[in-house]
Amino acid sequence: MPSLIIVESPAKVKTIKKFLGTGYDVAASGGHVRDLPKSKMGIDIENDYEPQYITIRGKGEVLADLRKRVKKADKIYLATDPDREGEAIAWHLYYALKLNEQEGKQVYRISFNEITKTAVKAALKEPRQIDMNLVDAQQTRRILDRMVGYSISPILWAKVKRGLSAGRVQSAALNMVCDREDAISAFVPEEYWTMEADLEIPGDKKGLNVKFYGKQDEKQALHTEEETRKIEAAVRKKKFEVAEVRRGERTRKAPAPFTTSTLQQEAAKVLNFPTGKTMRLAQQLYEGVEIKGSGQVGIISYLRTDSTRISDDAARMREEYIQETFGKDYLGTKQQAAQKNGKIQDAHEAIRPTNASWTPAYLKDNLSRDQFRLYQLIWRRFIASGMKEARFETTSVKLNAGDYRFTASDSRVAFDGFLSVYTEDDEESKATKKLPPLKEGDKLTCLDVRSTQHFTQPEPHYTEASLVRAMEEAGIGRPSTYAPTITTLLSRRYLVREEKNLYVTELGEVVNHMMRQSFAVFTQTEFTANMETLLDGVADGEIAWKSIVRNFYPDLDEAVKKASEDLTKVKVADEVSDTPCEVCGRMMVIKYGPYGKFLACPGFPECKNTKPFLEKIGVKCPKCGGEILLKRTKKGRRYYGCEHNPECDFMSWQRPKPAEETAAIS
Repeated sequence: MPSLIIVESPAKVKTIKKFLGTGYDVAASGGHVRDLPKSKMGIDIENDYEPQYITIRGKGEVLADLRKRVKKADKIYLATDPDREGEAIAWHLYYALKLNEQEGKQVYRISFNEITKTAVKAALKEPRQIDMNLVDAQQTRRILDRMVGYSISPILWAKVKRGLSAGRVQSAALNMVCDREDAISAFVPEEYWTMEADLEIPGDKKGLNVKFYGKQDEKQALHTEEETRKIEAAVRKKKFEVAEVRRGERTRKAPAPFTTSTLQQEAAKVLNFPTGKTMRLAQQLYEGVEIKGSGQVGIISYLRTDSTRISDDAARMREEYIQETFGKDYLGTKQQAAQKNGKIQDAHEAIRPTNASWTPAYLKDNLSRDQFRLYQLIWRRFIASGMKEARFETTSVKLNAGDYRFTASDSRVAFDGFLSVYTEDDEESKATKKLPPLKEGDKLTCLDVRSTQHFTQPEPHYTEASLVRAMEEAGIGRPSTYAPTITTLLSRRYLVREEKNLYVTELGEVVNHMMRQSFAVFTQTEFTANMETLLDGVADGEIAWKSIVRNFYPDLDEAVKKASEDLTKVKVADEVSDTPCEVCGRMMVIKYGPYGKFLACPGFPECKNTKPFLEKIGVKCPKCGGEILLKRTKKGRRYYGCEHNPECDFMSWQRPKPAEETAAIS
């Protein structure tokens, strides 16, 4: 009788069958087969929070086929993904297939970090039992998320519109973006100046450009034009004397291999991939692609991880490739140590290629364009992580012009090390300019002095990459939840993406305001991060999962009841605007739609007239003196424009300041 191996994805079936031959039957569950029902919360509150699982619609045929295969097998290996979600799927399969009732059959759990012949065969030699700690951690997360979603979402439906949702991680992430938007809107720019001088170097046409530092013994910021021009006039007449020339060397360590978070961030920055696309492509590379001469095989390790650790075998593979290709001089001294802090789960390796000798160039013809670009990023980062640091020769020069000091510096690559494989996008990596030879006491003539006015800028809008980084740093969510959380916020139209930036829509602002008002604790990063720590405790076997739920639900239930009462008391009819309906003459009312506020005729359905709602903000247009209105782009991004548009073309992404504030700034 053949042994049956059950995996999650059908894409893995062909790959694993090829590795194992006729003695094994390989089938796929297609992910989860059981879940909580969609029609209700599905948690028996009265019976100590027991989850009420049902077979997922459409999975009946899959389970029927798997049951037939189980009957023909003497050994069943549950080979779902190597994480909490995969462990839970194995557990659900165990009961959905009634494997606990099968006599004479041996049931095992196996997992592998990569889909290669070596890894799969090694896993079969080390079967184990299902890890109930991991199952309970996933089960707790699912129950908590269901409690929040099914308790709070109906209130949003009643108050705003149907189809809205709240979530334990989703609401905290939305609040982070709203906080950033609020800070940007409230930001008041401050003036500052920079100054630089061009100096003559005999025999050197390029001369030397130096930057203002301050007084000779202390750094000085330039805040106003008056003080800047005064210094400018003083130094213009002076000889610039070299006070110090310092030469040195600095190094830059090789980066660690990718985690889920850092891969999403780098792919967004370098390849302009949304987080969801990165994960979709990485899944394809993990599950297997057809390689000429090797058949279908997984070419990267498991993609959901927050560890930078790699196995000893992977480290040896990397070391051999570096020595053969670049030589011993490029080999790093030891494997990069994994990050260590309370938020890191070290169960998995970092994301890496399964075979270092499968270079991007070698695999290019076997991959789609986007698969190739992502694989190249992963491969280069992995190889670079085992290489020596880059070394830079540095020169810094201090020059005095009377009482004031100017500086100049250069940085030149002396040994490229890991940069020969993985070039980071910054000025230092590209720097090749070298300062002219100077020595202390040299006196240089000033050819020109230039000063430039600047204004401080607010923090930038979140991008998908920076939001992932912020979520990770705050401890919100885990590698498997970053991309789905952002995807949900975009699909609900709480956020919109324009180019790389994320912007809160009016609908997102309304939902976040309601959450802050009635469910403030669920928008706080500290609360959400603490819950993740508790879930880690369940996974480690240190905390009983029901104790978390027992403590969580009563507070949630109390907040929901209070919000229901308060919102009922404040719920009022549609707000009447001062805009008459041009069709029937009634005064139009303000309503909420999928994209925020709009004006609608109260005579609906007789009169179906609607129009955009343009909110005045109490600021005059700096061009024509008209009222500034808060408007929205087609995608829902907020901007400020003049009421006299198109005659007046004034617009601004930031809220314009009243005239008196503008005068004070300038």
